Amino acid sequence: MLENISSTWNCSYCSSSLLGDTVKISLMVLLIVTITTGNVVSLLVFLRTKQLRTSQGFLKTSLALADLAVGVLVVPYSVYMEVTRIVYGLEKLGETTSSYLTSQVPCFIMGPIFAGCTFVSISTIFLLSVERSIAVLKPLHKRIVITRKRTGYLIVFSWIFSFTLAMVPMFFSRNISLEYNSCSKMCNYVITAMPPQDPALNIMLIFPAFDFSLLGGTFAINFVTFAAIRQYCKVRKQLEVEVQSTCSKVSFSDITAAKTIGILTFAFSASFSPIAVFVVGNVLGYVWCEFSFYAFWILTSNSCWNVVIYSVRDLKFRQGVRELFSRQELKSPNHQPRPQCPVKEDSSSQCVAVLKEIFRPETA
Repeated sequence: MLENISSTWNCSYCSSSLLGDTVKISLMVLLIVTITTGNVVSLLVFLRTKQLRTSQGFLKTSLALADLAVGVLVVPYSVYMEVTRIVYGLEKLGETTSSYLTSQVPCFIMGPIFAGCTFVSISTIFLLSVERSIAVLKPLHKRIVITRKRTGYLIVFSWIFSFTLAMVPMFFSRNISLEYNSCSKMCNYVITAMPPQDPALNIMLIFPAFDFSLLGGTFAINFVTFAAIRQYCKVRKQLEVEVQSTCSKVSFSDITAAKTIGILTFAFSASFSPIAVFVVGNVLGYVWCEFSFYAFWILTSNSCWNVVIYSVRDLKFRQGVRELFSRQELKSPNHQPRPQCPVKEDSSSQCVAVLKEIFRPETA
């Protein structure tokens, strides 16, 4: 009788565990679809809309590429590992399971990709905040200080630095490795030495220290920017006549873009805080299996929120999305695309004129 009770309990436990894993895999697949679709649309809008080919547009393109890499590479690998674990019942194989799930080659690729893309997102949001702060605080100098060439150099540097930082633990400590964690459903850095040594602990703390430093600087810059915007609003209310001559330097689009970047910063900070708590707790020796899953996947879900924020806050982005889909719908008629030809020529000539004005101070 006791055997029957234990067997029925095991069956109910296995069925509930299978149901939970199925729900989690379904959420992962949903994330793959939303992250990939949203960021592909963002890339097409930023690259095909001439009004968005600015320094801010290039930074948002870099952010979309980092999010797209997570949705195309990292999340599908987790789905593959979980489906394989369920189909073959690898949780019953004991030590063979750990040796299989911790296959070195995939995790040594997916782990740094996820960490590197996270650092790219943080550094890009920081650069976006700096760019908008200059546009608000020094509107007359933004075309001289903020150029597409300098922005391109900063984007390349942020990608190189972020992925180098992501691989620092493997280069500077033999006691740190990458393993697939069945709790978090991702490839995580783990300390292999049973009594954790101080150098390994200090290296792992580089990640949250870097992230919180950049996020703190981003919040400080946004605070200064919003303080300046608030001051402009006060002047605009008090002196409506003088505002046209003194405060017209800051455009409404600059103010809206600054608020949008502030929302991006808040959303990323909210999604990153659980993973930072998990990393610090893991270094201190705590094992939070269920919490690790929510921490990692809340951060992963942030990759699809940027598109939603752009769609709600950015008027130019919404117009670009409409133009993108309207071009696909209007391929068959011949008379409708014709009026757009002179508009394209005028916009291209305006872009050339703006580029001349931008690069003239640097060549002088």
